[in-house]
Amino acid sequence: MIPARLRVFPAISRNRDPQKYVGELTRVAEFADRNGFEGILLFEGNDVFVEPWAMAQHILAATTRSSPLIAVNPVYMHPFTAAKFVSSFAQLYGRKVYLNMITGTAISDLEGLGDEQPHADRYVRLGEFVALMRELLASQRPVNLEGRFYRASNLQLRPRLPAELMPEFLIAGQSEAARRVAEETGCIKMQMLPPDLDRGLNAPGMNFGIFARESSEEARQAAKARFRDNPDNRELLALTVENSDSVWKRRLYEGQTGELHDNGYWLLPFLTFQADCPYLVGSHAEIGAKLKEFAAKGLTTIMLDMVADETEMQHVCKALRASELF
Repeated sequence: MIPARLRVFPAISRNRDPQKYVGELTRVAEFADRNGFEGILLFEGNDVFVEPWAMAQHILAATTRSSPLIAVNPVYMHPFTAAKFVSSFAQLYGRKVYLNMITGTAISDLEGLGDEQPHADRYVRLGEFVALMRELLASQRPVNLEGRFYRASNLQLRPRLPAELMPEFLIAGQSEAARRVAEETGCIKMQMLPPDLDRGLNAPGMNFGIFARESSEEARQAAKARFRDNPDNRELLALTVENSDSVWKRRLYEGQTGELHDNGYWLLPFLTFQADCPYLVGSHAEIGAKLKEFAAKGLTTIMLDMVADETEMQHVCKALRASELF
């Protein structure tokens, strides 16, 4: 069944300038608030300039309806602390948030933090984190849990969160361990845009960017002018892949080309360290039609990489609206 509307969370294209980071995020968040987006994706990691929970509060205070999608990695926070933030935002702003549950960060950062858990075990921990958070937010009684990574004894969060403000959990990993935890916990499973576009959709959520213009040829020319190939940037990506055990990052990186495919699939922004996902390039109408096809196959939720430029964001909106699901 095609959803009544697609939920879209924009994320700014990779930004390596701390002086512009907050301004760009705020500008995109306010644009999203005015134009019907669900919220905005906020990254987590040692290299993120502003802690996502702090940025979420800044955005909630600056907008009227936005529901931030906050990245949460158990290596940085206890489930009770995360639940307390969710409860606090509900009381302060009367709005729900979404949580993008992740396990990955650079291997060197994990070593620096003293986290030595293997990749699969980090997903076991993630599943326990989600389970304990949900219990704390929903239960009227103290919570008890005896897990491998978390234990709780008569632990209670007050006040209990109203059902309509319960967060929704997303899992963005591409490994078998990620798939299993998503199924066991009922989280929204995310995947990257597949190169064939038509046969590779197997999750309700997808991560990609949109670059659109009135015509397909105009979009392709403008995209190539915006995202240029650069050997130094390719070397940066190679270094990050070497310093990661992320399955999705290696799948995108290995054996892929930066050529803009006839169907609009384009990996060059990722391969040149300018985005964290593939792009879909085409006319507003072409992209709108493709989104409608995705929705017919079960797509409900999109993490959308966007250039933090007013003109580019307006083109994205035109493409989304052409789907008649936004």
